[in-house]
Amino acid sequence: MRKILLALLAAALSAALAPQAQAKWPDKPVKLVLPFGAGGVADVTSRILADRLEKKFGERFIIENMPGPGGINAARTVVSAVPDGYTLGLVTNGTAISVADFNHLPFDPVKQFEMISGLGQFNLLFAVDAKSKYKTLQDVLADAKANPGKLNLGTIVVGSTQDLGAELLKSMSGENFAIVPFKNSPEVIVAILRNDIQLLVDFPPALKGQIAAGKLRVLASTGAKREADMPNVPTVDESAIKGYEVVSWNGVFAPKGTPKEVIDAMNQAMHEILAQPDVKEQFAKVGVEAHATTPDELMARLKADISKWTAVIEKAHIPKK
Repeated sequence: MRKILLALLAAALSAALAPQAQAKWPDKPVKLVLPFGAGGVADVTSRILADRLEKKFGERFIIENMPGPGGINAARTVVSAVPDGYTLGLVTNGTAISVADFNHLPFDPVKQFEMISGLGQFNLLFAVDAKSKYKTLQDVLADAKANPGKLNLGTIVVGSTQDLGAELLKSMSGENFAIVPFKNSPEVIVAILRNDIQLLVDFPPALKGQIAAGKLRVLASTGAKREADMPNVPTVDESAIKGYEVVSWNGVFAPKGTPKEVIDAMNQAMHEILAQPDVKEQFAKVGVEAHATTPDELMARLKADISKWTAVIEKAHIPKK
């Protein structure tokens, strides 16, 4: 009888321990869903990360591009997935803008996203035609004060980070200038070279070629510190408006309820990978600073940007979608 009881106990212990023995993550491919198409900054940096994660964990990390308004399709795919660590998503400052800009979203990133880590961050640049009389951003704002309503600031589509960065400049400076939205970055560049606009704001990769060719002069960057490859270009905070800051950022999240062990493993891996000098260099080539965070830091950044852009959108009377 005793032998039977011991055998049953051993069997029960084996059954109880079996899930732990099989709990290695990942043991199959992991999907990382992006709310953007292929070829952009987010796609390039995510693929660099995926390649390094594959090397570290020995399983494939597959990038799935799901572009669409407000990042809705991508976010919905992730939050509706089984929270087992095999479907992850990219969260961005665009997610915060969507929360601020849409009357209703079919997901709530604050309640339904399990944050993992930041991935990278990058700033906007304010630039003028290289032949422009403006040497500093303060020169532009002084002229806007002297000639209200006569200066044009070019950006891309209404509600984009670029457009809201322009609206924030207008709001914080208190100056009266027109914000002119274009369909895309090339159109903005053509407009400034024709003097249809006198100032533009965009991300570094979109302006790199014209800056290198000497056709554009950068007046200021929008981050908290100067661009590493433009040490002589001041920030907006330094040169014109104290407290002005616009930082675009990306991070990785999982569906709510994903095991803590998965979150911790991914967070540790991302910290290791994003600290590697060659990864930092690859990110820098597309204008991104590799930047890992804790889950709490990433969530705090999302919440802060939701509040910030909600206020900007309301003040600018931008209609909600």
